[in-house]
Amino acid sequence: MKLTKYAHACVTFTDADQTLLIDPGTFTPNAAELLAAADAVLVTHEHFDHFNQAAFTAELERRPDLKVFGPAGLAEALGGRLTPVRAGDSIEAAGFAVTVHGDQHAVIHADIPTIDNACYLVEGRVFHPGDSYFVPEVAVETLLVPTSGPWTKFGEGADFIRAVKPERIIQIHELMLSELGQNSAAMFLGKDGLTGLPLENLAWGTSTEI
Repeated sequence: MKLTKYAHACVTFTDADQTLLIDPGTFTPNAAELLAAADAVLVTHEHFDHFNQAAFTAELERRPDLKVFGPAGLAEALGGRLTPVRAGDSIEAAGFAVTVHGDQHAVIHADIPTIDNACYLVEGRVFHPGDSYFVPEVAVETLLVPTSGPWTKFGEGADFIRAVKPERIIQIHELMLSELGQNSAAMFLGKDGLTGLPLENLAWGTSTEI
């Protein structure tokens, strides 16, 4: 199985001739192209940096049978063309076995209401937490770690990694960090910092075998 990292929180999984896409948002410049190439799509939550509504609307007009999975709150934005998921669900998407975990976006501020956030474990190996530090009650081989945003904090990120106990960590949700900020993330969260694991920072469009 191949994981390819794209801008911000967007990744794809490819196996044989099937492609599963997660979180093509407005911060992902090629979101429309990725949607056109996807066999199924998972969305963690409704924020624009994870969900490019215009690109989804256009692709669903072109391919109304495209399978899109996400929290029920996204149904209206997609004209009802959504398979709603919640914690505890097990689904098959583009031939990939996926389990759903967690239920809420991390708190940004007490004055900002929290929204639904679905975390996804793909093929029992790779965990995408969306905008959360939710710790699943299952073993995780590869953890995708958010490193920037109004809700993130390196100390909490380190505790998240320690609690999940993955074998490998890959940075996502990085677009709000400068090069210096990304180096700081690697220092605090990486092998010589608080977790003992190297924080992999894949260039956009770069693939790795999982």
